[in-house]
Amino acid sequence: MNNQQESDFIAIGDITTDAFIRLSNPSAHTRLDKQKLELCVNFGDKIPYESVDVIPAVGNSANASVCAAHLGLRTALVTDLGDDPNGKECIESLTKNGVSINYVTAHKDIKTNYHYVLCFEDDRTILVKHENYPYKLPALGATNSVYLSSLASSAGNYYEEIADYLETNQKIILTYQPGTYQVKAGITGFERIYKRTDIFVSNKTEAQRILRTNESDIRKLLDGINLAGPKNVLLTNGPEGAYLKTENGRCLFMPPYPDPKPPVNRTGAGDAYAATFSSAMVLGIPPEEALRWASVNAMAVVQKVGAQRGLLTRNEIENFLQSAPKNFTAEGL
Repeated sequence: MNNQQESDFIAIGDITTDAFIRLSNPSAHTRLDKQKLELCVNFGDKIPYESVDVIPAVGNSANASVCAAHLGLRTALVTDLGDDPNGKECIESLTKNGVSINYVTAHKDIKTNYHYVLCFEDDRTILVKHENYPYKLPALGATNSVYLSSLASSAGNYYEEIADYLETNQKIILTYQPGTYQVKAGITGFERIYKRTDIFVSNKTEAQRILRTNESDIRKLLDGINLAGPKNVLLTNGPEGAYLKTENGRCLFMPPYPDPKPPVNRTGAGDAYAATFSSAMVLGIPPEEALRWASVNAMAVVQKVGAQRGLLTRNEIENFLQSAPKNFTAEGL
């Protein structure tokens, strides 16, 4: 579907269905080996599981589009999927969440992406597979912002199309949240996207991989990404909080919002953080306050299974902030 329409927020990226498979002891265990936590199962065994929860219409960009819609933005998603039952279910879910499907393209004889999320305690490991779609950027209607994230490794020429579009439309606020393949590739091949980016978001580990470094100094990581072009650089670090280097050079630390109860699953927390911060900036919210919004929404998401069920509206976020601890504020680094 390629009907033009005006939007506040257009997300571009792959969509998938996630099957959350919850493992438990004694079927699985964790092992800390050289500072790396591993999920371990016995090879060759039949591994029992507690439950499976199948959630359609997820993925970085799909999650971002739903998040933005919850916050009151007119939102659309540019994505490719299969003309199959999973694809139809994804479209239904997007529509239900208030996301325009005018730029969703269904392909015959290609499957909709389907990922498996192995959940253990409050964390997860995701088995991913991106189908190779014949990507082509549709004619987009007027928009205030674009949110670009995970695409298959075969999307090289598609990125050139997107870069052409963004360079022609300089007033659009671009948020770039690199996906698995883009993190692995680093900056090489994506120079035009980095130079055009207004808001860059990744977690700390991803930033290290992008920069090909073991550097742990957060300031150096912020500076490294900033030198590639992004005006604002946001690096999340799980339950330890997040770090931001703003367009004017300020470096801030944002602590996490206190969990009201132990997290159920951390899937989608990073997407919620990135999309909420981006949406708030599009709405004209100052970066310090946008960080507070993002932390609240990330907290809410981890209280439920999946990346979307816990997403809050603007009013709900503001209600949380009214009762936030006094020290819940961005601090200078």
